[in-house]
Amino acid sequence: MKFILSLYKEAFSNLQRNIWILAISMFINRSGSMVLLFTSLYITNELHFTIIDAGFVMSFYGIGSVLGSYTGGWLTDRRNHFDIMVYSLSASGFILLLLLATTSLAGIASVIFFYAFSADLFRPANSSAIADYTTTTDRTRSVSLVRLAVNLGFSVGPAIGGFIALYLGYKWLFVIDACTSFAAAIMLYMYLPRKKSELNRHKNEVLSNRSTSAYRDYRYLLFILLVAMYGICFFQLFASMPQYFNQVCHYSEDTIGLLLALNGLLVVIIEMPLITVLEKKKKTFLYIIIGVICLPFSFSILRLGEGMMAMAVIYTLFITMSEIFAMPFMFNYAISRPQKERQGQYSALYSISYGLANIAAPSLGLGIAGKYGFDTMFIFFIVLSILVALAFSALSKNKERTKLISES
Repeated sequence: MKFILSLYKEAFSNLQRNIWILAISMFINRSGSMVLLFTSLYITNELHFTIIDAGFVMSFYGIGSVLGSYTGGWLTDRRNHFDIMVYSLSASGFILLLLLATTSLAGIASVIFFYAFSADLFRPANSSAIADYTTTTDRTRSVSLVRLAVNLGFSVGPAIGGFIALYLGYKWLFVIDACTSFAAAIMLYMYLPRKKSELNRHKNEVLSNRSTSAYRDYRYLLFILLVAMYGICFFQLFASMPQYFNQVCHYSEDTIGLLLALNGLLVVIIEMPLITVLEKKKKTFLYIIIGVICLPFSFSILRLGEGMMAMAVIYTLFITMSEIFAMPFMFNYAISRPQKERQGQYSALYSISYGLANIAAPSLGLGIAGKYGFDTMFIFFIVLSILVALAFSALSKNKERTKLISES
């Protein structure tokens, strides 16, 4: 017990004040983030569209995410990340309220697109802020602290959201999510220091050194592609699992919310002390590969479980361990690789990888499930996740080979 407590103490010590402010604002925002989790159920259960229609609409979240991430990265290399984060949170809150008056499939898709676009302007700016406020010695722990805050909010949001959807109605979810976006924006505006913008940084430094461009870093582009493939598999947790739990397992919205909340709660309990131990070993790709390997196990459990609650819980445990091992080290690699003047560009590409995953995950997962059944969908993602793990392994070996050649 003393060892465990010492790990927690070490994990949270000597982190920058600004990182804590970012983490608290993310907790506030994510405590209300229920739209991505329950919109597909809202479309099928409340508006009576098909699950294929739901997958089509949710793909617009990914399209908006990709464009928002790209625009956010472009702005981050040219403007103050503080302004971008505050604007993003405020705008996404206002756009979300439009769902209260929209019931057509095209209307919902449009609102989801603009919501994702405005919300994902935040990601590259947030990544740049983390890189700016940290050093190489505390960066992975700082990333994990922000992720802890996100997942703590994520453990609160779905649990409450499931009960709200069941007893008050889905539209209250949109109101609460908008309010938490406003609250997070106010938190950043009041407590996070606004540094002076470096408006000429991109012009003077970036354009004079084309070799630093993320779009010419082919190893990084391959890494981004693999992150996107990983995201397609992992995001089934939000894209297809609510439908599977509802239609096949016959779980109610509150039960689904609690299962999703368990994912966030496990991250909160496990990730920070585990990362504190792992980051000292400097084996980034090994931990990413372990995380990816957890995916086929999680899908296999659901494939064999036939709707059993115990299997749903074990699935949640495995998918959570995948997230804990893979995502912090993917993110750390992404923000540690570029020079400062390209931080926004590299961060944007990393965010775009998840945006592409958000486009493909619902349409692919729900499309396969709607046409061939959930068992076939599980088999597809088992095979895909194994291939992604092998590709990360090959990328890791190539990195080691390149390092040896450069040293010799």
